[in-house]
Amino acid sequence: MSYKSLIINPGSTSTKLGVFEDETLLFEETLRHSTDELKVFDTVVAQKDFRKKMITDMLSSKGFDIKSLDVIVGRGGLLKPIPGGTYAITDELIKDLTECKRGEHASNLGGLLAKEIADELGVPSFIVDPVVVDELDDVARLSGHPELPRTSIFHALNQKAVAKRYAKEVGKPYEELRLIVVHMGGGVSVGAHRDGKVVDVFNALNGDGAFSPERVGGVPNGELVKLCYSGKYTEAEMVKQLVGKGGYNAYLGTNDARDVEDLAFNKNDEKAKLVLDAFIYQVAKDIGAMSAVLEGKVDQIIMTGGIAYSKYTTGELIKKVGFISGVTVYAGEDELLALAQGALRVLNKEEEAKVY
Repeated sequence: MSYKSLIINPGSTSTKLGVFEDETLLFEETLRHSTDELKVFDTVVAQKDFRKKMITDMLSSKGFDIKSLDVIVGRGGLLKPIPGGTYAITDELIKDLTECKRGEHASNLGGLLAKEIADELGVPSFIVDPVVVDELDDVARLSGHPELPRTSIFHALNQKAVAKRYAKEVGKPYEELRLIVVHMGGGVSVGAHRDGKVVDVFNALNGDGAFSPERVGGVPNGELVKLCYSGKYTEAEMVKQLVGKGGYNAYLGTNDARDVEDLAFNKNDEKAKLVLDAFIYQVAKDIGAMSAVLEGKVDQIIMTGGIAYSKYTTGELIKKVGFISGVTVYAGEDELLALAQGALRVLNKEEEAKVY
């Protein structure tokens, strides 16, 4: 039996949609939302009906029969820490998304929209591997101070999707593989996958691991404290320096890795070449750290995300870490497909839906 799914991935100024039949994309669309359209809403959650109408209007304009859908899948939002997997959208999950207890973010709308549309059609609704997936070993939570615990915020959806893709290609259960997955995009996360869980990962958002095109990663904490109290920045400005204006942006004024390579190789900019190589150096160190977490028993290193399209970056990383294990590159990320696959695993009874 085949299943038709509607996938909803809300962003701050857009809503990405995909309609699949099993794993085959029938069509996709990105609905843009202007600042003027969104400024009338006091909160992100208040945008739900506006975005829902845009979704149903788009489907109608394409002549698509919404009643032919078998399942609706939304991008998971800022929920409490949960193990990875596909989750049925329950009332408790909806309550947490609506109240934004753990932060207000456009991704919170994914579950809300999926649930409402699915209930009207009488079909199931799910979220899959939200950024708050937390499967850390207890020992990985300690940072050095009890008021500053290490937390799990990373590219869970894409990391899990490419890990399972690799497992399927080599004909082994994901749960039996020991993998290091490296997601390189606007943020960077390097995770150790063991026994079907991400037992340690560098936090992609809040100051951990390598710097990225727009985030600082781990920085000297003594100097960070001095900068925070220097009077140079307000608290909000300081946060922006760490997430948004850090990394490539801070050094070179761009968050586009392609621009950095253009500066380094086509314009012979020595500073850009140094920053690029420092990025590669730091990511390689993160990979080495995760190989220690896995006690050197690494079945494969997987590189993914937009920066994985760079032959220079992946090639230089392979030179540094290829001694650990083989390396597979799945460039880019396909979040719509990953969400569809999560629902299919439940519908095809390969997994059971988890309850939030």
